[in-house]
Amino acid sequence: MRPAATLPRVPGPRRTSPGHRGDLVALAVEAVLLVAAVAVGLVLNRRGAGLHADAAPLYATWRPHAGWGTPLAVLVAVVVLGPGLRWARTARWAALLAAGWLAAVAWTLSLALVDGWSAGLARRLTPQAEYLHEVPGVVDIPRMLAGFTDRILDFQPDSWSTHTAGHPPGALLVFVWLDRIGLGGGTAAALCCVLVGATAAVSVPVTLRALGAAEAARAVLPFLVLLPGAVWLGASGDAVFTGVVAAGLALLAVRGPVAALAGGLLLGFALHLSYGFVLVGGLALAVLALRRDRRRAALLAATGGVAAVTALFVLAGFRWWEGYDRVVERYYQGWAAERPYTYWVWANLAALLLSAGPVLGPALRRTALAAVPLLGAALRRAALAARPAGQWGADGPVARVAGTGGAGGWVRVLGPTVLLPAAAALAVAAADLSGMSKAEVERIWLPFAVWLLVAVAHLPPPARRWWLAAQALTALAVNHLLFTVS
Repeated sequence: MRPAATLPRVPGPRRTSPGHRGDLVALAVEAVLLVAAVAVGLVLNRRGAGLHADAAPLYATWRPHAGWGTPLAVLVAVVVLGPGLRWARTARWAALLAAGWLAAVAWTLSLALVDGWSAGLARRLTPQAEYLHEVPGVVDIPRMLAGFTDRILDFQPDSWSTHTAGHPPGALLVFVWLDRIGLGGGTAAALCCVLVGATAAVSVPVTLRALGAAEAARAVLPFLVLLPGAVWLGASGDAVFTGVVAAGLALLAVRGPVAALAGGLLLGFALHLSYGFVLVGGLALAVLALRRDRRRAALLAATGGVAAVTALFVLAGFRWWEGYDRVVERYYQGWAAERPYTYWVWANLAALLLSAGPVLGPALRRTALAAVPLLGAALRRAALAARPAGQWGADGPVARVAGTGGAGGWVRVLGPTVLLPAAAALAVAAADLSGMSKAEVERIWLPFAVWLLVAVAHLPPPARRWWLAAQALTALAVNHLLFTVS
């Protein structure tokens, strides 16, 4: 026998996981983008360019401050980063979801209370531009719905306030219904936003687990708890929107046509919360395609749910497409006419980074790199499946790849941790390029940001704690240096 030193070296598996250096490069690119957006924003504001955002790229004002929510926020972050992160890997599923929601509520409330109880919560939704301004005037809901479109345009005596005019009537209805059940006023509305927005920390992991990615669900949950976007979840109407969309998609993922129908009903209502949620269609199709059973039945049930909600609004007198047509006109009656597209089309991405957190770039980079070999495998399988069956025989490769070709096979090969962030990224890109999202996307894109963070499942486990700490520090820095407005 030859000495061990002279034995031929057997090649091991190729290292496919990208190194930390690439993550740092992605982080540096994010830093350059953010610094450029802030610097150019300062210059444009001094020149009176009409950004209408004092702390561009964020819709906020520079105001370093602290509050009694400061130590609470730090405490929540420390608990999640310490025992919480370890517990997320081993806890029973139901207990983990309950703890995740409670932690997300605590994180959002503590960040809001940095601004104080009044400014951070009780008066957050009471300015003239907000939905609550219109609630006292809605004495007849059917009449309000029938005449909603006629009041969208500005510069008329009965024009809706800014946020009400910019959304379908479902957004106003949420706060009208709260008032009807005795939960009127700014405090109740703000707490409702916090409680509903925090459910995204449950809905996204539930979706992943239902689609066969249980380990990814546990990895993603802490990042949803310490979401920097919680600065805007507490409190704004977009928190409710985020929770509704995430719950609708989660229901599409779980088994059974009843759940799919319920998901369709929620997504149909979401379509009447924000016109931009037509872009949620891509995420919904991705979830349905990733289901492991009865995709066609789920698609029909979900479509029926969306159609039913739309029909109810049409019967009540509101037609989504007519409202959207008026909203585009109203949009350019206001600040959008002055806000320069050439700045916001790229500065929006810097605002998204502050909302989704610095982990976004490295996580998406690793997701894209993970997708390359998966796509290669899918191409090879498709090529084998396309060959004549006689060439391989009944038991050859064609038989082994049966069912993996076509769009459905590609979807199953890529999996939810690739496909869901990709669908969310496409939605964000479409919204950005449309010109209908100039500024304020740090809250407007929250319903998509929580799905972008599914990409963190591709981070190596040892690095997740450091990235999660960076997420928490980002939220604390934004909330303490700026006074954000919704």
